[in-house]
Amino acid sequence: MKAAELRQMTTEELLNHLNNLKEELFMLRMRRRFEQLPNPLRIRVLRREIARTLTVLRERGIKL
Repeated sequence: MKAAELRQMTTEELLNHLNNLKEELFMLRMRRRFEQLPNPLRIRVLRREIARTLTVLRERGIKL
């Protein structure tokens, strides 16, 4: 998702989106410990998406 799309979301939607991304990242990291991931690039994509979301939240003055 691009930053422009994130800026159109409400703060509540952004926080929900951030929680979903963090949960998915956690699950992928756990799976990586025990088995080979079908798409290991997904971890990098999730980290970048989390960073984008946090950037938009910080632009709005939301402190986490």
